[in-house]
Amino acid sequence: MKEIRQYGIQCVKDEAQAILDLIPQFDEQFDNAVKMIYDCKGKVIVTGVGKSGHIGAKIAATLSSTGTPSFFVNPLDVFHGDLGVMTHDDVVLAISNSGQTDELLRFIPMVLHMNIPIIAMTGNPDSLLVKYSNVHLNTKVKKEACPLNLAPTSSTTAQLVMGDALAVALMEMRHFKPRDFAQFHPGGELGKRLLTTAQDVMKHENLPILDEQMHLGDAIILVSKGKLGLGVALEDDRVIGIITDGDIRRAMERWQADFFNRTVGDIMTRTPKCVLPTMRITEIQKIMQKHFIHSVLVVDQEKRLLGVVDHYSCMI
Repeated sequence: MKEIRQYGIQCVKDEAQAILDLIPQFDEQFDNAVKMIYDCKGKVIVTGVGKSGHIGAKIAATLSSTGTPSFFVNPLDVFHGDLGVMTHDDVVLAISNSGQTDELLRFIPMVLHMNIPIIAMTGNPDSLLVKYSNVHLNTKVKKEACPLNLAPTSSTTAQLVMGDALAVALMEMRHFKPRDFAQFHPGGELGKRLLTTAQDVMKHENLPILDEQMHLGDAIILVSKGKLGLGVALEDDRVIGIITDGDIRRAMERWQADFFNRTVGDIMTRTPKCVLPTMRITEIQKIMQKHFIHSVLVVDQEKRLLGVVDHYSCMI
């Protein structure tokens, strides 16, 4: 079994080396490819056949999810109507390890006829595909990880990495931010966290509302019923302060028997942290961490209380 394991380890080593060998092949052609896609007014049409086609589909998906409109087209389908999706504003990224794939080469004259620029990704700089392309991304590998040196292994890994390199470079040029990523992944955990706002998660029913003149004995009952660990003091429906469980405990220790003669106004924080309902929860979390608090008040422009967002509300 140990010998079998070594076959797998050797495969990983071979493919890792193939990736490292790509580095010297990054030249002005890569710069030109990135600039061509960045300046593209339309879409990136990624195409390839067989294993290169599978890699192409993944590259198209990665580009699309990182701000570059892209999709994959099988060159075989172009002969049956899919050519209609292409426009003069597009760029074609054609992937073929040999650069001599017949099905792909039959597709190229149509692209040239439409004056659409072509980026070739091949392991053969002398191929016909490169000859008819505007830019060439060299993904040549010394050998496949396959022990027969036949099955596409290292070569497809090199293609995949080159596609990721394009996507990452374009993200940097577009100043792509986590919020942008979330917009393309609204169903994922990151999307939820970055797109969710205070009004989406705030608690707004049965809030513990207090009066500044209310005795602390009465305030404790309302704070307990609210189950938020706090009470909000209002005046003319506007927030004027907040008391927390911690404030109450400290007041008990300080005043002891005189505690029940004290009022909310004696212990409340008169400058509670308030946010607008449109603030994203990622920003709210930063406020909580900075000020070592577990809740913020959600208010409108007139500082009228709308709800409360606590630490647990942000755990989506």
